[in-house]
Amino acid sequence: MLGVLEGYTIIAVVVAAGWVVGRVGLLGPDAREALARLVFFVLAPALLFTILAGADPGRLFSPLLVASLGAALVVATLHVAVVRGWWRRPVGETTIGALGAGYVNANNIGLPVATYILGEPAAVAPVILAQLLLLAPTALAVLDASSSGTVSWRRVLTQPVRNPIILGSAAGLAVALTGATVPDVVMEPLLILGGGAVPLMLVAFGISLAGTRLLEAGTDRRNVTLATALKLVGMPLAAWAIGTALGLDGHDLYVVVVLAALPTAQNVLNYADRYRTGQVVARDTIALTTLGALPVMAAVALLLR
Repeated sequence: MLGVLEGYTIIAVVVAAGWVVGRVGLLGPDAREALARLVFFVLAPALLFTILAGADPGRLFSPLLVASLGAALVVATLHVAVVRGWWRRPVGETTIGALGAGYVNANNIGLPVATYILGEPAAVAPVILAQLLLLAPTALAVLDASSSGTVSWRRVLTQPVRNPIILGSAAGLAVALTGATVPDVVMEPLLILGGGAVPLMLVAFGISLAGTRLLEAGTDRRNVTLATALKLVGMPLAAWAIGTALGLDGHDLYVVVVLAALPTAQNVLNYADRYRTGQVVARDTIALTTLGALPVMAAVALLLR
């Protein structure tokens, strides 16, 4: 557990720096939105290209991919059924809440966990791929359609080719599958740009926490509570059930469940900011799952190892 604590400490320091920046107003009132746009359109696409371009295709397309994707779909579907079908919340807030329940922090927490706890940094690559191939395109298409006020199938179907995050991920996957060599003059700038994505995501998250309280009255607390419970409890259980059904055991099953126990990704807040919907749901879910993921992963380690 020392590796998990180390990773969490690093993340907490960067988030705290963002909180101080927001608290003193160092970057002005529009700082978080400006950082979110920079990450969404420039830095995150570069980061995801470099991660996927260097991944092992054989490891990417494995039972781990199926189990991770299946677990995410189970909890996201449950969330949508309750929040949209029962509570009748708006489409945008429902989508952000569903992402909060099933979209894990595979980069800035998943990578340290995979490195220090699982001993396999590449183990997180299938999770990233599952999220980028299906979860992100689907959610972003829904957010894009709902924010425009009309549902245009042409707009929905062409959304992936208009989204920089999906384009960067698809390009990286193409490089991994073909074995192509990316010239240094191209890769090095992308590595530099991608290196800024995670810290700026964390800084923007810290800014969002400044001057606010979690689960404030008047916010969509039911949505946040449900998303948090599904993320911390429902998704690891779903991953264990699906992984077991696929014949995974031992270390492979442990990997699947630990990665499913990761907290909600900061990307969810980035998407919420981008489409101006569900920001409080995203912020509170990220904060609560980040606080709760550590004891959940400790419980997984005790039960499966």
